[in-house]
Amino acid sequence: MEEEKKRRFGKGSRRCIRCGTHDGLIRRYNLNICRRCFREVAEKLGFKKYM
Repeated sequence: MEEEKKRRFGKGSRRCIRCGTHDGLIRRYNLNICRRCFREVAEKLGFKKYM
């Protein structure tokens, strides 16, 4: 089998550090975590929910 091509830019080059998905990624503050995982760990990271 051929080896997978390494992506250098675009959506396919970045993935969530927790689950590995490519979509819904939060890159701000170098988080590199998808929005679904972010909701689970936001408080541990120091983010607060204001209502």
